[in-house]
Formats: sequence, C-alpha cells, structure tokens
Amino acid sequence: MAEPIAAATVANLRDLGGTPLADGRRVRPGLVFRSGQLDRLDPTADPAFAALGVRTILDLRTDAERADHPDRAPDGVRLLVADALADKLAKAGVAPAAAQLKEIFADPALAERELSGGRAAAFFEDTYRALVSTDSAQAAYRTLLLELAAPDAGPLLFHCTAGKDRTGWGAAVILALLGADDATIEAEYLSVNAAVRAAFAPLVEGFVAQGGDPEVALAVIGVVPAYLQAAQDEVATRYGSVEKYVREGLEVPDEAVSALRKRLTSAG
Repeated sequence: MAEPIAAATVANLRDLGGTPLADGRRVRPGLVFRSGQLDRLDPTADPAFAALGVRTILDLRTDAERADHPDRAPDGVRLLVADALADKLAKAGVAPAAAQLKEIFADPALAERELSGGRAAAFFEDTYRALVSTDSAQAAYRTLLLELAAPDAGPLLFHCTAGKDRTGWGAAVILALLGADDATIEAEYLSVNAAVRAAFAPLVEGFVAQGGDPEVALAVIGVVPAYLQAAQDEVATRYGSVEKYVREGLEVPDEAVSALRKRLTSAG
C-alpha cells in the first residue's frame, strides 16, 4: 500500500511508492503522490510536504470546489486543473455526492432525502461508472497518465477533495498499469478510510448531533469495495481490460504507457 505521510497541512497525503507489483517489483518512491485538497497547504510550516519536492499538482475537483477551497500551490509548482466530474455535473444538474461532502453534512434533511435507504451507495457507484465513461473524466485521467509519463516529469501530486474517490480511481488505474494485482489495488484503495474519517470527523459528529443518520455518514465519508468494483466493471464492460481502457478510452499511446512503467517501477 501507499505510504502515508504525516504532513501538518495536507490531509490524506500518501506516496504510491513502495506498493508491491508483479515479479517482485515495486512502485518507485518519491514520484507520485495522492492527497485531499490543498487549501490549507503551507510548505513553510510543513517540512514533510516541502521535502517531497513536488513539481506538478493535478487538481481533479469541480469549478465550485476549487472556488470554495482553492489550492495553495507553492511557488514554482505547476498547478493543472482537470475536472473529472464536469460531464457528470452537467448531466445531473447538481454536484454528485463525492463533490459536496460538506453541504451534505451541514443538512441532515438533505442527506436523508438524497442518500438514505441505500441511495448513498447507488450515488457513489454511479459516480464511479462516470469516472470511467464520461469525456471529462477520460480527459482528466489522460492528463494524469501523460504527465507521469513525460520524460522531464518531476514528482507529481494528484488530488480531489477528500482524496478518496476521484483520486482513488486514479491511483487504481496507475497501479493496474504498473502490474499490481487486484488485491493490492483494493487494499490501497481502502487504506485511505482512516485518514479520511479523521479529517471529516468534526463534520460527521456535527451531522449526527443534528439528527443525521450515522449509516449515511459512513457511506459518504468512506470508501467500500463496491465503489471501486463499479468502476472496474465499467472498464470490463466497455473495454475488456485496463490496457484497452487506457489505450482506447483515455487515448494514451502505448509509448507513453511504456515510459510510465519504466519511470515508475523499480526492482524492489
């Protein structure tokens, strides 16, 4: 699994480096990081983050999320924007649950109306399918992979709001391309739960205190295997394999995939 990094101003910060791959290889450390939003980032007060040497930040959030909580990118760091849920938002007319966590927890009545009775899981599974199938999501993950494959690329960090859904799928795609098995990919995906729940604990506590359903809170704040499986099933249905999804859906050339593999893997 990715190594958690105890950063003072960034929630759910992890290095994919060290994750085991096939044939005894591992993801090379120090090159690809994942996290929650960077609205509180302060490199001068956060030596753990500053030590990473991040050169590129890829923000997968919606326009509204970025406007409410803009990233604080350090000087000299490239900040790229790739809204993975733009098409999903345009179609639904309202931000998916993955993009409006704070609004949901501020309004137990809204949560009850929209997410009770198993609807939270259904919303998230539908969102994960959209992360595979929509043009905006495909453009976002194409950008992620091409940036990681670039010959002059430095350490890159990609993130969404909580760093669990849009970011989780991005990590799953990277690890699948590098040769991680299904169990490793799922373990990495689920391993963020403790950090995410800690980061959102005050919101959850306030939500429950106002009469919100704890089961709804848990369904929204965490990740479960069924969410990841929804995206994986969408890949299998539409493309048959992750390789074809990357080649045909994301339109990432084979040469870029080869470069990514060479750059991001080590002998162990």
